[in-house]
Amino acid sequence: MSIADSRRGRWIAALLVLLGIVVALELFAGVLGVLVDIVDANYLRAVLRLTVPIAFAALGGIFAEKSGVINIGLEGLLIISAFTSIAVAGLLGGGDATQAELWIGFGSAVLASVLFALLFAVVCIEFKADQIIAGLAVWLIALGLAPFASKVIWGQVNSPPIATLNNWTLRIPTTDVVLFDASPPVFMMLISVPVAWYALNRTAFGRWIEASGENPKALDTVGVDVRKVRYTGVLLSGFFSGLGGAGLALGRVGQFIGGGTTMVNGRGWIGITAYLFGNYNPLGAFGASFLFASLDALQIRLQQLGYNVPSELIGIIPYVTVVVVLAFVGRTRLPSAAGDHYESGEE
Repeated sequence: MSIADSRRGRWIAALLVLLGIVVALELFAGVLGVLVDIVDANYLRAVLRLTVPIAFAALGGIFAEKSGVINIGLEGLLIISAFTSIAVAGLLGGGDATQAELWIGFGSAVLASVLFALLFAVVCIEFKADQIIAGLAVWLIALGLAPFASKVIWGQVNSPPIATLNNWTLRIPTTDVVLFDASPPVFMMLISVPVAWYALNRTAFGRWIEASGENPKALDTVGVDVRKVRYTGVLLSGFFSGLGGAGLALGRVGQFIGGGTTMVNGRGWIGITAYLFGNYNPLGAFGASFLFASLDALQIRLQQLGYNVPSELIGIIPYVTVVVVLAFVGRTRLPSAAGDHYESGEE
C-alpha cells in the first residue's frame, strides 16, 4: 500500500467511524435532524476552543517523539501549565485580574511546562531512564502536585474563578466586517500548526529532528549534536503543552479544577492518539484533534438540549477510532530510534 493510499484510507476510516457515531447519537437522541440545528457558528467556535489543549499536546508530542524521545507525560505538562496560569494570575490580581496579569500567568505557565519538560529530558537523556516510566512519573507528579498546591493556596483543590483572556478580532481593514473572532489561544493554535509543519518538512532543523529519531548515528557523523536536538524536541513538547494548558485555563475555563483527573481530564492522552492518528504530521494531528473535540462539543450541546448522552461514551471514542484505523487501515510507524538512548561516538 502506498503512503497516499494509506493516508486516504485513514481518513475514510475516520469518516466512517464518525458517521457511525453520529447515526448512533441521533438514534439515541430520538430526533431526526437534531444535528442540523446543532452545527452552527457557535458550535464551531466551541469546537476550536476544545481543540486547543489537544492540538498543542499533539504538536509537542510530535517534536519529542520524532527526535527519539517518547514523552507520554503530556497530560502532566497540561496540568502543571493550567494550574500555574491560574495561580500566578490569581495571586497577582485575584478574581479581577487585568489582561496584563493574565498574560503574565500565561507566560509563567509556559515556562513551568518547559521546566518540567527539561527535568524529564535530563532524566531520560543524561541518566538514560526508561522514557515511558519517566513520562508516567511526570503525569503522576503533576496529578498530585497541582491539587496539593491548590489546597495550600486556596484551601481547596478548585481555585476561585478569575477572568479569561479577551478575544482577538480579525477584521477587514478600514471596515467593520469581522472575519474571525476567537480567544488568543485559538489564534496561536491556527498559526502554530502550519508553522510546525513547515519547520518539520521544509527546514534543516526538521531534518535534524527526523534524523535524530530515525538514525542518530548518521546525524552524529555529519557533526550535529544528537543530544542537543533531542533536548530541543523535548523542550518544544513542554512549550506547546504549556500553550495548551494555559489556553485551556485562561482562554476558556477561568479556573483550575483539581478534583479527579483535574480539568485537563485526559486531553494529553487524547493528544497522543491524535498525533498517532495523524502519523506524526502536524496537519493530520490537528485534523484528528478537531475531530475528537467536535465529538466532545456535540455531547455537550446535546446535553444542553436535554438529551442525556453519556460523557463516558464520548470519552472513549478517540481511542476506539485509533484502534479501528490501526487495525483495518494501516500501521502508524514509530521513528526507528524512538525510545532508544544514544551516546555520541557509539558504534
